[in-house]
Amino acid sequence: MKPTVTIVGAGLAGAEAALQLAYRNIPVKLYEMRPKTPTEAHETAHAGEMVCSNSLGSVENHSASGLLKAELTLLGSRFLEFANRNRVPAGSSLSVDRIRLAADVDKALSEHPKIEFIREEVRQLPPEETPTIIASGPLTGSTLAEDLSRFTMRRHLFFFDATSPIIRADSINFKQVFRGSRYGKGTADFINIPLTETQYNEFVSELVKAESVSFRDFESKNLFEACLPVEEIARRGPLSLAFGPLKPVGLEDPDTGKLAFAVIQLRQDDIQENFYQIVGFQTRLKWGEQKRIFRTLPGLENAEFERFGRMHRNTYINAPLILSETGKAHNRPNLFFAGQISGVEGYVESICSGLLAGRYMMRLLSNQSLPPLPRETACGALFHYIAHAEWQNFKPTKFTFGLLPPMEFLRGQRKPPKKQRKELKARKALESMEKWIHQENF
Repeated sequence: MKPTVTIVGAGLAGAEAALQLAYRNIPVKLYEMRPKTPTEAHETAHAGEMVCSNSLGSVENHSASGLLKAELTLLGSRFLEFANRNRVPAGSSLSVDRIRLAADVDKALSEHPKIEFIREEVRQLPPEETPTIIASGPLTGSTLAEDLSRFTMRRHLFFFDATSPIIRADSINFKQVFRGSRYGKGTADFINIPLTETQYNEFVSELVKAESVSFRDFESKNLFEACLPVEEIARRGPLSLAFGPLKPVGLEDPDTGKLAFAVIQLRQDDIQENFYQIVGFQTRLKWGEQKRIFRTLPGLENAEFERFGRMHRNTYINAPLILSETGKAHNRPNLFFAGQISGVEGYVESICSGLLAGRYMMRLLSNQSLPPLPRETACGALFHYIAHAEWQNFKPTKFTFGLLPPMEFLRGQRKPPKKQRKELKARKALESMEKWIHQENF
């Protein structure tokens, strides 16, 4: 009889790990502190709730997110199965109805006979003899975070992240906007707000001078570069947004046949199409300022907000000092970390780490070896980076093609275009993953 595995946290990583183990007949005690202990970012008490966005990124293999999802599909990700069942239109991206997805995941965890789902806050690491996966997420409770900092012998690290506003669909003036996806991908899945140069400049000016929620001095330097608040991007230069989340490329206005100076996109947030999220508009503006400024946009003059954007703290460990390439702690043989607390950043990366933590734990309990993933795979490259990055300046990371080993070319051979190089790397990654799964019986 195999021992019970304790999993702390029922977010994307914890849910994936629990399902991986349970479906392989390994008993699990899954702890989740919500709803008894709420967080500043979650909206529901459901497991697997996606907080910041409803998008899991592109499904195209030559994109980083697409390749990672393709590998997870080969590995048998349970969370991605639920995500595909709750998909909403979003062009070439996998976007979901966040609330329905979380409800489905919660139901699966609650009803599985091998999972004991316990709604309590874990305040310290379980005893050393207990096989444990810590997947408590970026919003780890303060008491557990303190205990983890003692375990790691270093003060825990953190950065600040933000969510985007969500607008009620029936409050949008559809006469002022147009539907479409970049380069015609999908079936006109996004609502697009075209801006003239004058409208854009006025909007940026308002963002720059708007009042934000204040940080304490030591917090202000810890914004996450890959998820900067929209007003912070605006402060970096008058055209920063036009070349960032508001770039009009691939979005021709059907009324004019031309590209607008800038375009703001709204992405469907639920299957019923009741709510839309402003794409790339993470913000720490005060709520009154959000309402005032975003209502100056064409089509949003009477916008009603289901949720305002807000900031929250993300807690994570200094992974290069603590974890191996399998996510296992160096100084405790039956302890794994998964999700954003382990040093990965992003929804799909969290799912990846949860899946691998569950599968490696299964092998550990069966006295099997824990072979690291091939470096040329997306999962392998990500975990290799987490384990070997420079610890002095370590920050959570998403998977990028830059983490993969460089391609080798014969002397004098001309390098193919960037997109083709990504396609070649993706093909090699998937072939390598399939071969490794077969060889290791993973």
